Amino acid sequence: MKYLLRRIAISNKNSLLRAVAVAAAGSALLYSSNVDTNSRPTVSLSIPRITGNLSSLPWGTPHLSPATSDNLPYFSRVAPDPAADITNGASNDDSRHSSQCLGRDTIANAAAKVGPAVVNLSVPHGFHGLTLGKSIGSGTIIDPDGTILTCAHVVVDFQGMRASSKGKVEVTLQDGRTFEGTVVNADLHSDIAIVKIKSKLPLPTAKLGSSNKLRPGDWVIAMGCPLSLQNTITAGIVSCVDRKSSDLGLGGVRREYLQTDCAINAGNSGGPLVNIDGEVVGVNIMKVLAADGLSFSVPIDSVSKIVEHFKKSGRVVRPWLGLKMIDLNEMIIAQLKERDPAFPNVDRGVLVPMVTPGSPADRAGFRPGDVVIEFEGKPVASIKEIVDIMGDKIGVPLTVAVKRAKNVVSKLTVVPEEANPEM
Repeated sequence: MKYLLRRIAISNKNSLLRAVAVAAAGSALLYSSNVDTNSRPTVSLSIPRITGNLSSLPWGTPHLSPATSDNLPYFSRVAPDPAADITNGASNDDSRHSSQCLGRDTIANAAAKVGPAVVNLSVPHGFHGLTLGKSIGSGTIIDPDGTILTCAHVVVDFQGMRASSKGKVEVTLQDGRTFEGTVVNADLHSDIAIVKIKSKLPLPTAKLGSSNKLRPGDWVIAMGCPLSLQNTITAGIVSCVDRKSSDLGLGGVRREYLQTDCAINAGNSGGPLVNIDGEVVGVNIMKVLAADGLSFSVPIDSVSKIVEHFKKSGRVVRPWLGLKMIDLNEMIIAQLKERDPAFPNVDRGVLVPMVTPGSPADRAGFRPGDVVIEFEGKPVASIKEIVDIMGDKIGVPLTVAVKRAKNVVSKLTVVPEEANPEM
């Protein structure tokens, strides 16, 4: 304290009091015993004694994490150690995001859970027996039977729409083992493929999580083999949980991606995006070349549905209605009503701005400007809900309720067709 007072130029009593108040951090009882500015001031500092359990105080006992900056210590609040809750028998709330308990080893522990199941894929490209090069990528073993999840563009020739190198893939595990894998299924629209290997010894596997639980700002880890550098790990956050393919200028079937700022490069394609619980929540697929921190992954919930399609029919079956649709919210509805007073009174629904001529929707009687409010008897508020209700129903009549100008409600019956795989 004496050192502090010597370092501060004191012009009057108030300056002295402010200086000592800073040193006392506002937690003590402070007063000056001499008010004569011409004499040497003296300061009395009285710190009240606290009795009882500190945890009984209104603000509780803070968890402090020491750090240093320019040799001056400071403290900051951090989340409590989850192990303490387990030791004390506290219940574990699964709905609580694990990012609240991010610690020094959190990312390392998550990577350690998935790492052994991440593989390097190499597919040679040749012409009349001549090897002209190879494509490299990553994958994840998701089943002890040797099922590997990866990207279609790693193992499939996009231009010829056929499997490269007769469907054979060189697979290298983290432990150094190598296998010859076979391309079992590939869906070019979603860019998801399945490769299979056979092993007499047990294979490591990764656990699949749920991408629906992700929020912008959640920590994630990108794993893979960029530029054939195996066992590479980068970390970042989720930037967007529902980046639409149209936002990226991609045509064809509507798709949604997870956007992250994890660093991914050539060779990361097909590798897992992992949450800090060590669960796969996405498949890394691409990045924006002209920018940093713009990487995209296919959500694992969508991938799981694609895998189910592969198991059921060997391909992904997509119903097609011939509608362009837009999710409505309060702001969009207010703007549309401002432009057109006849716009129907709705608080939710899916707007149909365009109907493809000759499509199933056109034959069913859909009109531009319709608002879909029910699908198969269920209220709908998003395109995703409509897609989930349709599932893989092809040639099955579906009932739809639409609301039109001046609040006219019409019941329509539409029969979906299978989408053209080359669309």
